[in-house]
Amino acid sequence: MEYIVIIISAVFVNNIVLAQFLGLCPFVGVSSKVKTATGMSGAVLFVMFIATVITWLIQNYILLPFKIEYMQTIAFILVISSLVQMVEIILKKISPSLFQALGVFLPLITTNCAILGVTLLTVQNDFKLLEAVFFAIGHAGGFALALIIFAGIREHLDLINLPKGMRGVPAALVVAGILSLAFMGFAGLV
Repeated sequence: MEYIVIIISAVFVNNIVLAQFLGLCPFVGVSSKVKTATGMSGAVLFVMFIATVITWLIQNYILLPFKIEYMQTIAFILVISSLVQMVEIILKKISPSLFQALGVFLPLITTNCAILGVTLLTVQNDFKLLEAVFFAIGHAGGFALALIIFAGIREHLDLINLPKGMRGVPAALVVAGILSLAFMGFAGLV
């Protein structure tokens, strides 16, 4: 039951994008098409899951025992950037079309503060390894949910006749604000 609460809280109540405002660069940058948003969501899920496990192990078995917690941010960033390089190589081999579609946004996972934020929140909340895994999966799911919903809405916005000044980024920001308000409705759920 505890793990279900962690996931529901991460996906809906404390959504990493819409409630904590982390990961906004890929949220706005990759959300023009649902297909690209889905691919980015999968890549973020993979990197967030693996990064959380590895950084939890580094924190508990290297940084804490040697009392070098001050190296936490640098160590976590190195882990995340290495994982992104691995994802980039894998995507290039497995799905060249998705690799091309993500283009410049794939390296943005390296600087995606949502991933670093989740790894740091895992440590701050003093989660056990399994709790950390569910926390990461929940936040990756929340990121994916927000990104795919936003991409779907943006695809529909392209089909309607908006005033010239509202096309593109202005409309996207209004929609992001409304989505954030919608997710605030889950506050107090868990």
